[in-house]
Amino acid sequence: MERLIVKGGSSLKGRTRISGAKNAALPMLAATLLTGGEFTFTNVPMLHDVTTLVMLLKDLGVDADLSPGSSSCVLRIDSSSLSKYEASYELVRQMRASILVLGPLMAREGQARVSLPGGCAIGARPIDFHLKGLELMGAKLKLEEGYVEAKAARLNGAHIYFDVPSVTGTENLMMAAVTARGKTTLENAAREPEVTALGNMLRKMGAKIKGLGTETISIEGVRYLNPTECDIIPDRIEAGTFMMAVAAAGGKVLIEDVIPGHLDAVISKLRVAGLHLDVDNDRILVKKRGKLKSIDIKTLPYPGFPTDLQAQMMAIMCLASGLSVITETIFENRFMHVAELRRLGAEIKVEGRSAIIRGVKGLKGAQVMATDLRASACLVLAGLAAKGPTIISGLQHLDRGYEAMDKKLAALGANISRVNE
Repeated sequence: MERLIVKGGSSLKGRTRISGAKNAALPMLAATLLTGGEFTFTNVPMLHDVTTLVMLLKDLGVDADLSPGSSSCVLRIDSSSLSKYEASYELVRQMRASILVLGPLMAREGQARVSLPGGCAIGARPIDFHLKGLELMGAKLKLEEGYVEAKAARLNGAHIYFDVPSVTGTENLMMAAVTARGKTTLENAAREPEVTALGNMLRKMGAKIKGLGTETISIEGVRYLNPTECDIIPDRIEAGTFMMAVAAAGGKVLIEDVIPGHLDAVISKLRVAGLHLDVDNDRILVKKRGKLKSIDIKTLPYPGFPTDLQAQMMAIMCLASGLSVITETIFENRFMHVAELRRLGAEIKVEGRSAIIRGVKGLKGAQVMATDLRASACLVLAGLAAKGPTIISGLQHLDRGYEAMDKKLAALGANISRVNE
């Protein structure tokens, strides 16, 4: 079993480069199923979730080759050899984002059989939005033996309203709509930068899409699409995590290859908390001066404060002066890290969807278990601030979404090591 041993007390200094965004890469790789031909992706993060989706594409008959580049990985995909329309349970169960192959398979093959997804247990995250949208576009659906089975000779444009903005729902239906007959309108659509990145890729392929980054996305179906080359955008969640790592450990770090505009809500909150941030075009200089101040956070769909940074923010608020309240509005079961933070000496009380944190003078290292992807990063940050060793298990979660996080932190001066016991 692999574990991380983090010993607090070392401030962070230097510079670090942000990797490509997992949540942008996954739907973009799924979009290669829309048409045959050779695609090239640069700035691809070497993550377990990415390799899982590549394995899924290969299982569908697609050729894929992931190789190191000069500063990041390059992925070449030839989707001409697509030979299946069934995404098996053994692969889909590992990652909820695998459901993203449903829309492109329907658009290209007119049929799809996709296992119901698995992944982190942070909430229900139903795929109702995906299925109801496809039904409105003319697909015939049935659920059988744990699989979604869908068929349609050709999808038709439709007006689809999301009761709640859904990132993967917006992405799936956007991909399904690009070759549908007529116009599709997605109302109350997700506005996340990763959705926009997918839309920009689809445009490069020849799709007609308007309204990216707004609540209303309109797609005029085209008959043909072409393969393309794409650069994966920087991971705003990794960038936010490293900003908070400085808040936890102290020090001064230059974060490079980042899009600050994707982090406006986070930057604003961290400044209120007392962190000093100098923002440039693609860099953020982060400095910690003095004790952090308590702040209140409510997670919201983009451009609000991201749910994927809620756990990390909670870790640093454990050390802030005063009382903080963090309210989670996106996922109903995303406070599983609270029990582990308490093991380190944090004072946190959960009331419904809110966590009330009373700042303490210091945390003390202990053995803890990561329960999901962002909880694992939260525990790393807490370990950077704690006195004594923090031993973190469950690293399979961390490796799903952070490329070599322990090595990047060690390069900045953190006392962190990965051991295999």
